Amino acid sequence: MRPYYVIKSLSSFWQHYHELKAGDLILTRLPLKKEDYPLFLDLTERGILSYPSFLSHLLSQSKCLQAEVLREFMPPHTKVIRAKIDLLNYIQKTQLEGKVIVKRDRANCGLGVHLFQSLEEVFNFAGTQVLEFPFVIQPFFSNWVDIRVIILGDFYVEAYVRENLANFRQNLFFGGKSKTYELTPKELDFCFRVMERGKFPQAHLDLAYIDGEGPFLSEINLKGGIKGARISPTEYEALSSELEKRFFSSWAKDHSPYIVL
Repeated sequence: MRPYYVIKSLSSFWQHYHELKAGDLILTRLPLKKEDYPLFLDLTERGILSYPSFLSHLLSQSKCLQAEVLREFMPPHTKVIRAKIDLLNYIQKTQLEGKVIVKRDRANCGLGVHLFQSLEEVFNFAGTQVLEFPFVIQPFFSNWVDIRVIILGDFYVEAYVRENLANFRQNLFFGGKSKTYELTPKELDFCFRVMERGKFPQAHLDLAYIDGEGPFLSEINLKGGIKGARISPTEYEALSSELEKRFFSSWAKDHSPYIVL
């Protein structure tokens, strides 16, 4: 019987993919291409383990998957649009008037967030090179409070409000500013419930309040920019590494012998 494998790099993952067996551990992030996503299902069915979880990997890479899996936490009328028939049904069901937001599936840093003047305008572009399927759609909420939350297991939590008076995206990389925010127990519980649903050991969560209602989940990622945060990059990486070591130590107790590849 061979020892358990611990995969520590993407190149090692591809090299040993077909040799992996139940109990083996993938201990690295897998920035796979969209066409490779079904491999996560194969790995799960074969009993292979991962840190971070396969689900958190996929959710971090797809806004559409977030809007589907984490729908209960999202703002009202957030919907994944996969075809024009979905958009027509959305228009008929919501009867929304005015501006709407569209989020491209795999774009980050606010570059895939677009403002349209109406649902009809979205319909005119949907399915073209200008706006390819799938995408996430939701109403444009003018009275929107944006809160970035960083959680590293039970080691570290911080939050700050992001404001950008020149851009509705509230993006700090394009002129926005941040100020420290003190999370309430209700907000922290909300974050942990989102993380539990998505199997996130650590996360960057974007929370939103809309006209005083909330919190709602805007987006979540395993890692993200820390511009505006109090924690330094060195501290961040050290705590993230400690979380990984804790998981590995727990796994190793029941999976011996093993080799790191």
